[in-house]
Amino acid sequence: MSSDPYHHADVAALVRLALHEDLRWSGDLTCQAVVAPGRRLEATVRAKEPGVVCGLPLFALVYAELDAAIAVHGCAADGTRVGPGDVVWRGSGDAAAILIGERTALNLAQRLSGTATATARYVAEVAGTRTRILDTRKTAPGMRLLQKHAVLAGGGANHRIGLYDQVLIKDNHIALMPPGPFGSGPAEAVRRTRERLGGAVVVQVEIERLDDLEPVIRAGADLVLLDNMDPSLVRQAVARRDACPAPDGRRVELEASGGITQATLRAFAEAGADRISIGALTHSVPSLDLSMRCRELP
Repeated sequence: MSSDPYHHADVAALVRLALHEDLRWSGDLTCQAVVAPGRRLEATVRAKEPGVVCGLPLFALVYAELDAAIAVHGCAADGTRVGPGDVVWRGSGDAAAILIGERTALNLAQRLSGTATATARYVAEVAGTRTRILDTRKTAPGMRLLQKHAVLAGGGANHRIGLYDQVLIKDNHIALMPPGPFGSGPAEAVRRTRERLGGAVVVQVEIERLDDLEPVIRAGADLVLLDNMDPSLVRQAVARRDACPAPDGRRVELEASGGITQATLRAFAEAGADRISIGALTHSVPSLDLSMRCRELP
């Protein structure tokens, strides 16, 4: 995934949709009533709590849709650690435009900063191990590129972006699959995938039993998802993986997922998981509290 999602068409469309959601066809009735044309403001956005910021460049995108003359005087880079009171964005221009865009821009930046902050905490928990922290596809509709970018800003890594860029075979796929040379389990699903899609595509498969590990490795899996296994089972899986090299010599990575919290994270890392995927990074973290204050310009 690109390190800069802000020029992607999906993000531009999201910004326009968010503004339309607020303005519809009548515009900002409050500004129409009380803000005289020609008034100007300087806006300052500060963090109200410690965290890692992400998404402040979206202020410029939001304001560009409202008034191209809005000037940006400072913007904290994604991944910047901040404390209470730290200034993270400054801009100036037409008062009505700044007030109209305030909430849309804050909503986006606060949510992304919340993900970056949570990711940084998870990454710190596994420091000193080889484990990487990954996101999932449990993102808010329309915000996937931005939320996955926020995970990167917090020091994490991205799982597949969508259904189009990697195979992930799960139990519901396997349940629909007729038997074949490798039976009717995960290994047969991997074999069929390789047969139909070739060797270039990344293939990950979910297993629920350790006895399925060696068969999926021999069938050609690149990644194995250990679903809802505790650290002791993960440790056993690592030992069995190390004793069963892939046919072409690749190192098959093991990913732990399911019910893992910040409190249990270290145990999974010390058990040897190469990857730990955390859906909570994008679906249920609190936003980082950011606040905008304005002063009138001459």
